[in-house]
Amino acid sequence: MQLVVARIGRAHGIKGEVTVEVRTDEPELRLGPGAVLATEPAGVGPLTIETGRVHSGRLLLRFEGVRDRTAAEALRNTLLIAEVDPEELPEDPEEFYDHQLMDLDVVLADGTEIGRIIEITHLPSQDLFIVERPDGSEVMIPFVEEIVTEIDLAEQRAVITPPPGLIDESQAVIASSRDEEGDGDEAPAAGKDA
Repeated sequence: MQLVVARIGRAHGIKGEVTVEVRTDEPELRLGPGAVLATEPAGVGPLTIETGRVHSGRLLLRFEGVRDRTAAEALRNTLLIAEVDPEELPEDPEEFYDHQLMDLDVVLADGTEIGRIIEITHLPSQDLFIVERPDGSEVMIPFVEEIVTEIDLAEQRAVITPPPGLIDESQAVIASSRDEEGDGDEAPAAGKDA
């Protein structure tokens, strides 16, 4: 099974290093020296990682055969893809690979069906489940512990306790209003002339 593990960013320096946007919870396993990765677009790869280091909080990689800034910049926006055994599980029992979560049924704690996971979006702050509802509409569920309370791979389901308004917009709670007092037809008061 193939999994996207990173996206190549801009070139760093003049010796062929690139920044990468990591898309795996196990970069030391997937993006270590010697790793051979397929690419998207396929014509760019495969790429073999020669060196890797962290600089200012970003992972920098150098690939075999990429020796200068021009060659490194040519790799920008290329996806790096690792071959993963579908039976392999993450070391942490609280972590999951995307392929394990795809097509899980999403239900409330009382068993009410919400839909099924059709996509997982990885954002800088959190991951999102894109869930297709029985009526064909979609809802986004943040993959955070407070909302996704249980992942049961044996039962092929994700149990959620959504806040009001996440699933049903009619239950949304308005936290504040810009016009709580008055009807909004009044003009703002003018400042004093000096």
